[in-house]
Amino acid sequence: MTAELVQILLFPGFVFLFAYAMFVEWFDRKAYALMQNRVGPPWFQPFADFIKLMAKEYIIPRRANPLFFLLLPTGILAFVLTTIVCLPIASNRALYPFEGDILVVAFLLTAASIVIFLMGWFSNNPFTIVGGTRAISQMISYEVPLLFAILTPAILAGSWSITEITAYLRANPILLIIQLPALIIALIALQAKLERVPFDIPEAETEIVGGPLAELSGRGLALFHLATDIEMIVGVTLLANLFLGGFSANPALGLIEFFVKTLILVFILTAMRTVMARVRIEQLVLFCWHKLVPIALVQVLIAVLIKGWWLT
Repeated sequence: MTAELVQILLFPGFVFLFAYAMFVEWFDRKAYALMQNRVGPPWFQPFADFIKLMAKEYIIPRRANPLFFLLLPTGILAFVLTTIVCLPIASNRALYPFEGDILVVAFLLTAASIVIFLMGWFSNNPFTIVGGTRAISQMISYEVPLLFAILTPAILAGSWSITEITAYLRANPILLIIQLPALIIALIALQAKLERVPFDIPEAETEIVGGPLAELSGRGLALFHLATDIEMIVGVTLLANLFLGGFSANPALGLIEFFVKTLILVFILTAMRTVMARVRIEQLVLFCWHKLVPIALVQVLIAVLIKGWWLT
């Protein structure tokens, strides 16, 4: 019990995710700056920003719901941190693997997106309500292709456990090539889930001044930013397990694989937001339902055929 508590709190738990989230935010901002021929921030800037926000006053607007305004920043952080018990991080096995844990991780990440909508709604500000409405419309669009994408490796492995899926695909690496379209779809959907350019439609600082988070300040804003950084790590770790063969059982090699694979995926997300401009909400909806969903369905059909005719 003590060892498990240490794992949850230290490694691969909260302390490790917090430190890695700060590093990944710096890596993302630094790579983004270099691609634009700028210098970018120093390595300690994300941590300094977090400390500065935590020290500032947390102002609750008069028209906002005070209870939800206080609870939601902690709630979104709790949702993304809970995923660590089901997700193999720098290892070939999760802390508490079970059949169906892939659905639990997907649910927790979806719940985190719903919290963003609720934050905008209960802030009771015209800009936050518009941003929240955009967030929920965007969520309905990208969640379907993302679910179909992560369904593909589950079908091939014949399991709903991330640990078992990773072990099966690591033993059959040829299947990773077959899943390449699903990986691309999942990356695009993850970019939309994180509300990063070109899918920063809910925030749209030049239009609705921050969207759902326009009224947030102090530690509330700090916790939301931290949750977003950790959600990015959780997202790329999930994709690394499902589409890149996961991580080695050897602790040292597993940690190296974790850093390499997650940073490669983060770099792809960074490049995506560097070369693209923001799209409109109807463009995202049409793109997800008319392009990503059909491709994802074809990928699922291919996985079913391969599982039925070749792997049995």
